[in-house]
Amino acid sequence: MLSKLFAFFLSIYYMITPYVAPSTAEPIKVLDEQSVELAFVTWGDPQISNYLFEREPRFRAAAEDVANATSALDALLIVGDIAENGLQCEYDVVSDHLKGSGVKNYIMAVGNHDVRLRSYSQVVDRFTAFQNDLNADAQSELTINKLNYTYEINGYTFVVLGTDKTEFEESYISDEQLEWLDTTLKAEAVNGKPVFVILHQPLALTHGLPTTWGNGTNKKAGHVGAQSDALYEIMNKYSNIILITGHLHTGFGQYSYEKIGNIHGVNVPSTTIVNKDGDYNEPATGYVTEVYSDKVVFRARDFAKGEYVPDYDIEIALVK
Repeated sequence: MLSKLFAFFLSIYYMITPYVAPSTAEPIKVLDEQSVELAFVTWGDPQISNYLFEREPRFRAAAEDVANATSALDALLIVGDIAENGLQCEYDVVSDHLKGSGVKNYIMAVGNHDVRLRSYSQVVDRFTAFQNDLNADAQSELTINKLNYTYEINGYTFVVLGTDKTEFEESYISDEQLEWLDTTLKAEAVNGKPVFVILHQPLALTHGLPTTWGNGTNKKAGHVGAQSDALYEIMNKYSNIILITGHLHTGFGQYSYEKIGNIHGVNVPSTTIVNKDGDYNEPATGYVTEVYSDKVVFRARDFAKGEYVPDYDIEIALVK
């Protein structure tokens, strides 16, 4: 019933505000087809909502831009807050737009909006079913039964972290998950390849915090939570760790990339919400991430418009 109501109100919204598709003049295409070893789309915070209808056409356009890609995409990565209130109808809208996009794998992290109004068991069941359904449709081998997991694509490892209990804004990363992270990174970081760690909230006092959260006065707000220091200590022991986060809705600019000790921190803008605190704050922005033997390039893109924004590209040289 709720899904039918959602669809009805969306139809009314489109009658008032016609849909604008992304341009196809500059489709997603990697820089070097011969040398690229991994290519994936990186998005943050879609927060698809059953009442904030302006977000859906932005997500629809971004998904269409991905489907228009002329280079093969190994994955689509979303760094949490897929659904505004963790509702099944919200996940259904995301699935409807992503199925058939042509990407080979869907890698998702849970965000506080996915979690905060739900029992933890419901969150796990709903989120894992949503991701597994997308991957089954893409004929991916990735299946999950909990919110933290690892997956390897083309020899590169993604380590996804997720809260171990329901929290409102932060995550709770248990001692068991911290130990799992350390063991996983120790095994995966020895070959010199980058390891992509995916976590919805950034570490404390990074990416412009606390300025980039709320009114900027609460130094304890906007970050992952009480385990921030422990997470940093684990990741900082290893080379070529790329920590990808969202949560802040910060546009392209000075807060997008930060070297945090040995860690490369990339904070991703929202896919549907008008961003802030950046030089380029349009919604439906994110990155086309390309991995080469000696570097990782995060190519800034406005997916709703279907065009790159090269002034905000991030290039990370790998330590050999």
